[in-house]
Amino acid sequence: MTPHLPTPLEMRRAMGSFASGVTVVTGCDDGEPVGFACQSFASVSLDPPLVLFCADHRGRAWPRIRKAGGFCVNVLAEQQSDLCDRFGSSRGAKFAGLSWQLSRWGSPVLPGVLARVHARVHEVHAAGDHDVVIGEVLELETPTQDRPMVFFRGGFGIEPELVLPDAWDWA
Repeated sequence: MTPHLPTPLEMRRAMGSFASGVTVVTGCDDGEPVGFACQSFASVSLDPPLVLFCADHRGRAWPRIRKAGGFCVNVLAEQQSDLCDRFGSSRGAKFAGLSWQLSRWGSPVLPGVLARVHARVHEVHAAGDHDVVIGEVLELETPTQDRPMVFFRGGFGIEPELVLPDAWDWA
């Protein structure tokens, strides 16, 4: 029996059922800040401290961050849709008019984020149309305690559905 391989649209729909946080991965190449919005981010190991993110081969920022060798994962807060839109777009100067600073590790850090993970590229594995990037964590920051930005089923946030099974109908 030949399996039915899912189409990209089917993959997007099914994987959209997995809620994820939203980050902006930043780096600095030849003195110029670069970055992109990324939902595929996770902790890999506590000892040694490793994280991963997935980056599209076709992206403009990832090859430059890879070349630089270091990056910062900026974990977005719920109200930071402006940063998500800015870094999720393929157009425009991402850092133009934005208040940001250069970390001691040489990567741009964004204001008001929930967490910053400073890391250097440890390994890169090609996987289909993306690279799986393993980063060695150098430093962690948690500057704010707001609610996280969550991406779910093609949108931001999770609207709770109140489901009351028939068995709960005591009347």
